[in-house]
Amino acid sequence: MTKILELRDLALGYPGRTLCQNLSFDIESGTTLAVLGANGSGKSTFVKMLLGLLPQLSGEAHWPQGRPREVGYLAQMTEFDRRFPIRVRDLAAMGAWRGFGLWGGLDKAGRRRVAAALDEAGVWDIADQPLHTLSGGQLQRTLFARVILQDAPLILLDEPFAAVDQSTEAHLLTIIERWRDEGRAVVLVIHDLSSVLDHCTHALLLGDDTATYGMVDDVLTPERLVAQKYMSESQASWMFRKATNPVAEELADV
Repeated sequence: MTKILELRDLALGYPGRTLCQNLSFDIESGTTLAVLGANGSGKSTFVKMLLGLLPQLSGEAHWPQGRPREVGYLAQMTEFDRRFPIRVRDLAAMGAWRGFGLWGGLDKAGRRRVAAALDEAGVWDIADQPLHTLSGGQLQRTLFARVILQDAPLILLDEPFAAVDQSTEAHLLTIIERWRDEGRAVVLVIHDLSSVLDHCTHALLLGDDTATYGMVDDVLTPERLVAQKYMSESQASWMFRKATNPVAEELADV
């Protein structure tokens, strides 16, 4: 694995308000990092730091290979205005703008790349629909197509499964797994623990002025989730009982 980013004793937040501190770990190629925490714990602030939009309060963020020329980014859907008058294919094609320039057009190869990304994301059949007609799941698939076209070594996804159904989430997870298999590093801000346990390699848990990083199974224990105020004791007990023995849980509900 190649180190993409080294974080050492990092503190994040705003002047007069520290949200998380003592972040020391590496982000490596071929890994999927889930970032979890209660509201206000610093999850989106962490993503903004990775994007270069917000400086750290202290500590060091070092890019051993240099900051990537391209970082794939999918923002929360609440930050996206679907009234913008463009089609599905146009929004997706924005991910490839470095390939054809700001004022240039797509050549034949570029159009094939856009078509392939739309097809993989499952929105080729609505490529000419305007954004305002899309459901939440269709818009999220379109935004994934745009990230596919960015072809970046580091991909940041902020709440990628918000407002989508289980079928769409499962489809998007296959794309994330492909990115990981290709050696990209994927960072997801996410709430659904079941998705984390099944599909992520590492976790960063923020909360109660504490940051815990490591392999998913080591970080996301019931005791730690409660201690860092991510969930209550009863929620943690139910969640992990269901995860470890789903058959027994289903029988108990009959």
